[in-house]
Amino acid sequence: MEQIQIRSMTTTDFDQVHSLWMEISGFGIRSMDDSREGITRFLERNPGCSVVALDGDKIVGSILCGHDGRRGCLYHVCVKKEYRKQGIGKAMVVFAMEALKREQINKVTLIAFTRNDIGNAFWNEIGWTRRDDLNYYDFTLNEENITAFNQ
Repeated sequence: MEQIQIRSMTTTDFDQVHSLWMEISGFGIRSMDDSREGITRFLERNPGCSVVALDGDKIVGSILCGHDGRRGCLYHVCVKKEYRKQGIGKAMVVFAMEALKREQINKVTLIAFTRNDIGNAFWNEIGWTRRDDLNYYDFTLNEENITAFNQ
């Protein structure tokens, strides 16, 4: 992993990050939230928290990371298939958690689709706790913000 650089995501990374998301099987992309405008808004609201991993100038991993002032949340955690199992995902998670600590955030959550075996195995492997004591609820404010899953 010596050639991989981990740094904060910027708005200029959008095209490469979006292309990476489109390569990930089973990944859910929202039509409005994951648009250039939606990601720009997210990054501006949470400066320095989101992460990319680079091999040279090519983005090979990313995490959207933000917080509400009380709790952090990780979204769209992914590593390009041929770069997995090299510690890149863990390094990005550590980077994001350090950014949240600087913001005085003390707890981080994430959502992983139950059918995402690779992602769920990753979170278990690096010590995250799966909660069985909560129900996750969702309410759509904008019906036009449709989630599409990559095949």
